[in-house]
Amino acid sequence: MNKCGLTRHFNFVWLLIYTVCILSFESSADEFTFDIESALELSPPVGMVVTASNLEQVRQLLDEDLAGLIEKGWLTLTVGKPQSFRPHANYIKATERHRGNTKLGDRPGVLLNYVAGRPFSGEPSFDDPKAGEKLIWNMRYLYGGDGGKIPEMYWQYRDMKSQKMERELEFKAAMMRFMYRHVVEPTPVIKDNRYKTYSAITLTAIEPGDVAKTKLLIFYNSDDTAEEQGWMYVPLLRRVRRVATTMRTDSFLGSDIMIEDFLGYTGRIMDMNWSYGGTKNILLPMYSHNEIPHSDRKARRHDYNFVDFHGHSGCFPNITWQVRKVYILEGKPKRSDHPVGNRYFYLDAQTMSPIFGKLYDRAGVLWKYIIGGVAHPDSHLPSNKGTGVPLIDTASVVDIQSMHCTTVQMVTMANLPKLKKRDFEPSALNTMAR
Repeated sequence: MNKCGLTRHFNFVWLLIYTVCILSFESSADEFTFDIESALELSPPVGMVVTASNLEQVRQLLDEDLAGLIEKGWLTLTVGKPQSFRPHANYIKATERHRGNTKLGDRPGVLLNYVAGRPFSGEPSFDDPKAGEKLIWNMRYLYGGDGGKIPEMYWQYRDMKSQKMERELEFKAAMMRFMYRHVVEPTPVIKDNRYKTYSAITLTAIEPGDVAKTKLLIFYNSDDTAEEQGWMYVPLLRRVRRVATTMRTDSFLGSDIMIEDFLGYTGRIMDMNWSYGGTKNILLPMYSHNEIPHSDRKARRHDYNFVDFHGHSGCFPNITWQVRKVYILEGKPKRSDHPVGNRYFYLDAQTMSPIFGKLYDRAGVLWKYIIGGVAHPDSHLPSNKGTGVPLIDTASVVDIQSMHCTTVQMVTMANLPKLKKRDFEPSALNTMAR
């Protein structure tokens, strides 16, 4: 090959490499991209323990009320290394394929033309009066996998006045998507979905004896305007009761958790007025499970140690918090007798997960903190690696008015292929709770 040929060959190879690099950059630089370098620039030193003495150095990266708890000495926060929680490639592709097609209906709770992926792409805007409603739909249809199980879950009830644990309950739980499935076959829907359910969750009490065999089944309707669907098996009555709307806002089995609090919010979107409260960067409880301190409790059938707790009365997960971009979402109930006056969520912009939130009572006074510790799937059980599912493996609901909290430890298994549809039927509650 002569000199000119070599030059042309070199130029062609260079152009090919350049094109591949550009295409690679363009394909990854989407709304699911997490800029680790920018997050590190904003972040306090990784490993720094935020206390009352150094709080002012990081106050701008904290929820103001949470900062107040640190100031009072109720808890400390350890800064973790920022990392990407990018969803599964199928969810990202679906978002790109259907971008711009989904619309809000003329009535609240009506979503038109949604097929798969994130319903509403792009940055929310204060100029858009429907920005809040779009964000709650993004939260509802975030990528949380097509189905999974929690074979072990422990709830601890803690009295913050005496600083003692009152009791512990053990549960098991499961979740299954019936529609808008992205990874686990069959996709995109489960056939014979006679209840027209988007997804369903079950929660079964194992111990202690006074609540054992209580089982809850909650449906997310695909039609948000339809009547809410939920059932509970009550072993004392030996029958299944339908969960009334008002029951969803009662204390569940004496805890600080309402049924409506599950997964951030299990109520109907149409029953709240939603508003967008801005975008900011704050510290959120997201981490690698294999890099945090663990409790002595080990899972029975898995090589897994549960997350531990610390702080006032042991009410706060002992995990690391990393810098994340968030969208602030507020919801005000339309129901006049609703005990909540306002729900306040920090939605992680990359995943749309409601990782940290606050509840206010009807008088507008701060009532509860809701903290959901989210572990990276690649740092968890081997079966979770590569799923792209942000894994909630700890949670805490802190009622600062009654000085009481409920802490939750769990081992989560995502995208399981052999879940049975019949286990998520109301008729299964009697048999499965035995």
